[in-house]
Amino acid sequence: MSSNAIDLEELERDALTELVNIGVSRAASSLRQMVSRQVMLSVPAVEVVTRPAATALIRERETGPLVAVRQDFHGAFEGQALLIFPEQNSLALVRSVTGDELNAQELSDIEDEALSETGNIVLNSCLATMANMLERPLEMSLPLVIRGEGARLFALDDGGADGVVLFLYINFAIAEQDIRGYIAMLMDLPSLDTLKILIREFIKRVVGDDV
Repeated sequence: MSSNAIDLEELERDALTELVNIGVSRAASSLRQMVSRQVMLSVPAVEVVTRPAATALIRERETGPLVAVRQDFHGAFEGQALLIFPEQNSLALVRSVTGDELNAQELSDIEDEALSETGNIVLNSCLATMANMLERPLEMSLPLVIRGEGARLFALDDGGADGVVLFLYINFAIAEQDIRGYIAMLMDLPSLDTLKILIREFIKRVVGDDV
């Protein structure tokens, strides 16, 4: 696979980052209602990389175990969306979501349920916003919590070798806690090509044909 196959032009990258930031802003509003405290989310950077490169990016930044909420999406483009946290951050997130009222055992007992609910809010907000603004419907599966290293998280179910990862760094700030995480969208090359076409169409609708 050549590197050009997964490149986004600067304007495409800017448009995609804006789409995702609108989505996570909506997710923040929903989370704010759920946890009854201030929630800020932002996506400062977007990368489109191969699955081995995504694994390397995670390994460079996170040395401990990871936990992710995964949802499949289908439509004009398809793949798998992941909301990924270092495991110690996931417990902090659950504690925020549950209002700091549970002991360690109780937190452990409901961790997957709370993560699923949070992941469902964030991923659905991001994907639904992208789908609406790109004027293409997407269907989402139920959330699934998975644990493991990046190589496992970024493995597509079909086992194909040409999968790529749309890798989004995301900053959570809930109350007084800083919780870092990542959003990743795993797609094959045809889905990425379709997404790029839809982004170009979106840009033209917004700024006209002179792009």
